[in-house]
Amino acid sequence: MSKYLTVGLLAHVDAGKTTLAESLLYLTGSIRKAGRVDHGDAFLDTLALEKERGITIFSKQARMNVEDKAVTLLDTPGHEDFGAEMERTLMVLDYAILVISGADGIRGHDETLWNLLKRYHIPTFLFINKMDQRGTDRDILFRQVSEKFGSHCVDFSDADFSSADFLEVLALCDEDMLDSYLETGQVQMEDVIRLIKQRHLFPCYFGSALKQEGVRELITGLGAWTQCPAYPEEFGARIYKISRDDKGTRLTHLKVTGGTLKVKMSMDTGGEEPEKADQLRVYSGASFKMENQICAGDICAVAGPVHTRAGQGLGIEAENAHPLMEPALTYHIRIPENVPVPEMLGRLRELEEEIPELHIVWNESAREIHAQAMGQVQLEILKSLIRQRYNVEVDFDSGSIVYKETIASPAEGVGHFEPLRHYAEVHLLLEPMPEGSGLVFDTACSEDTLDKNWQRLILTHLEEKRHVGVLTGAEITDMKITLMSGRAHLKHTEGGDFRQATYRAVRQGLKSAQSVLLEPVYAFTLEVPGENTGRALADIQKMEGSFDPPETLGEMTRITGTAPVALMREYHSQVSVYTKGRGRLACRVKGYESCHNTQEVIEASGYDSEADTDNPTGSIFCSHGSGFYVPWDQVTGYMHLPSCLGKRRKEAEREAQPVPKNVPDISWEDEKELEEIFVRTYGPIRRTSRGMSNSGGKTRTFGDKSGSPKKKNEKVMSDKPKEYLLVDGYNIIFSWDDLNDLSKGNMDSARTKLADILCDYQGCRKNTVILVFDAYRVEGHPGEILQYKNIYIVYTKEAETADQYIEKTVHEIGKKHHVTVATSDGTEQVIILGQGARRLSARGLLEEILEAKREIREIYMEKRGMSGQNLFENLPEHMARMMEDVRLGYSRLSDSQERSDKQ
Repeated sequence: MSKYLTVGLLAHVDAGKTTLAESLLYLTGSIRKAGRVDHGDAFLDTLALEKERGITIFSKQARMNVEDKAVTLLDTPGHEDFGAEMERTLMVLDYAILVISGADGIRGHDETLWNLLKRYHIPTFLFINKMDQRGTDRDILFRQVSEKFGSHCVDFSDADFSSADFLEVLALCDEDMLDSYLETGQVQMEDVIRLIKQRHLFPCYFGSALKQEGVRELITGLGAWTQCPAYPEEFGARIYKISRDDKGTRLTHLKVTGGTLKVKMSMDTGGEEPEKADQLRVYSGASFKMENQICAGDICAVAGPVHTRAGQGLGIEAENAHPLMEPALTYHIRIPENVPVPEMLGRLRELEEEIPELHIVWNESAREIHAQAMGQVQLEILKSLIRQRYNVEVDFDSGSIVYKETIASPAEGVGHFEPLRHYAEVHLLLEPMPEGSGLVFDTACSEDTLDKNWQRLILTHLEEKRHVGVLTGAEITDMKITLMSGRAHLKHTEGGDFRQATYRAVRQGLKSAQSVLLEPVYAFTLEVPGENTGRALADIQKMEGSFDPPETLGEMTRITGTAPVALMREYHSQVSVYTKGRGRLACRVKGYESCHNTQEVIEASGYDSEADTDNPTGSIFCSHGSGFYVPWDQVTGYMHLPSCLGKRRKEAEREAQPVPKNVPDISWEDEKELEEIFVRTYGPIRRTSRGMSNSGGKTRTFGDKSGSPKKKNEKVMSDKPKEYLLVDGYNIIFSWDDLNDLSKGNMDSARTKLADILCDYQGCRKNTVILVFDAYRVEGHPGEILQYKNIYIVYTKEAETADQYIEKTVHEIGKKHHVTVATSDGTEQVIILGQGARRLSARGLLEEILEAKREIREIYMEKRGMSGQNLFENLPEHMARMMEDVRLGYSRLSDSQERSDKQ
């Protein structure tokens, strides 16, 4: 069990959060004097800007001891414009203290914070502050807390565990505890701790942080009712912040969530090489102490890594997290003419590492730098930061709406990157998700298809980039992207190849899907005098908004609802005018919904997805030693792996069809060239008696006298390219239901049945069929090639898979002839590079076989209907024999059906 605990302070601006932090640190002996925000000497307001403006801009940490727990206190920004900075700290909190101003009651941002704490499942204590001010009523405030946050909020300020009334209130928070209370009349302390941890109980304290009233009770509660988590031994960490010290050293702030982090320890941060932790700093206010190691549960700042980012997980914390609170407006940054644009862009990207929601973008067509911001206060802070750090005066325009894009239905995205001596192919499944889901990345790719390291790299590339849509070039969201399949080359694949293939797969999928434009919406609370209610409701309707039934509050009317940011962003001034200063409008960005004027926005953006060279939609393939570009709508025909989405649709739409039976043998022509390849590989082909053995290391024999070669003086070669079909035997057996069921009882029978089916098929198509079975696990097996009727059957040698054999054989015969490979799982290596081998799925092979059978039937029916002619008089001898068997089969089927009808 860890001894470390991380507690966050959250509040609306001016609720007294930083003052409470000062009191907590002072009363626990961490500081000698409690500072004040209005005096500019608060321990946690370390920046000059924070002291000047009296607000918290960046989260800060301090250390204090509460009983036997080493507590890291994280003070977060309270202003809504810095909500994203606050939300990032929630990723590392064990508990939270939500501070509410007793003078103002619960405000809109308090409810936003409460919902965020619920989303991150953080156990929460409440501190109702400023109870020393005149007009505050404890009973009214607690009633409001219970109405807004639920009945599980319990007043712990004067907790009396000898009081039956208090114990009954606690017991009502949990059915198990209620049963125990009714039986024993007692409430166990460990049950209270458990309920708080599970968010079934929320202790409330009342007091004044400035006068340190009620703060000691809060400290006592933190010591009594919290529990340090247990952590695994394997290393893991969650990054919640990036900053720079006074000397410009880049610092990665993280919480260790498993194992131990030591100085000079290497960490996989997503770059090409692991990075070392050069320094481990434990901050408290502006000062820090150097440590040699950080244990699980503790928080520190790491100097050294340069590829880290806020929200990133390390080690066992592999999944990255992204805040929900994001800016709704984007601004053009105007920089002085004497400042080089590239230099300024680099500085702003450095600042973006610390404030990720800025989303610094270089607009190539307009030659402008754009940034996003939460509001005017953040813009003013940004101007001041840029002036202080870089001595540059910048300005911002009036701002425009930040749109986003998603998709309406699932789509497959494919990307291929194969210039000379490079190779990567990626298949992704893009699926829409509910509003507010963000982007979710997953893999459903077998490690037999693509090695786990390559899969992890692809997921890293998916997460590292801000992917843009194809309608307006806006960022995509509310989507799950799943890696379905991929392929690497044994020699030519590098990490950057998969980056290119992944990016192109996302873009190609977006082009193939039905894209949807999203716009930000406000959740608003509008209070106007009663006589202005009609005007307010009419305005909301004009702004494409929706609202709940108005609530009357004395002479005022309160209206809550939602409306597009694009239409409501300037409404504050109108409210002030028509209410003569008595009205009040409070807005917060609720999220994104379908845009109310999609076509207008698309046309105004002027975005051309095909002209966006930074985000290509097509893929690069290789032919005759050089790469060539294939547009997005043609790439599926060039891919080396089958379509994942297409296969799923076909299997759902088509009913399973039986495997054809009893098609008679057809004579065939010997292929001398193929025999020469086989002889070079394994030695002479064996032609033995009919039969098959199902034993592990024993010789498999299986052939027929009818398969004897032609005389030596007969011509066996021609200049015309021949057709070859290579079949991965076991793959097909396990993919066809009939053969799979047969294999469960007798694998030898399944192999024989597949071979017979392919013999029938070869007789119709006149191609050369090679059926390959794995024998790579048979110790000492030298490899064997047998002739069975009109096809070849290959058993691979020890340590050689069917995939490897097929790759080698196709490489040989594909130089001169047309080659098709039949398999269903895409696990083969690149069987031919730039030489055009065709790939046929198991389902596709079955369809080909059934199609051949249908053609025979059509010929038979057509010839049978010709007056005065006999079908067999118009066919070669071998086809006539086949037709006769088909005719007899139909006759037997008709007789059987007739008997069934009579019964």
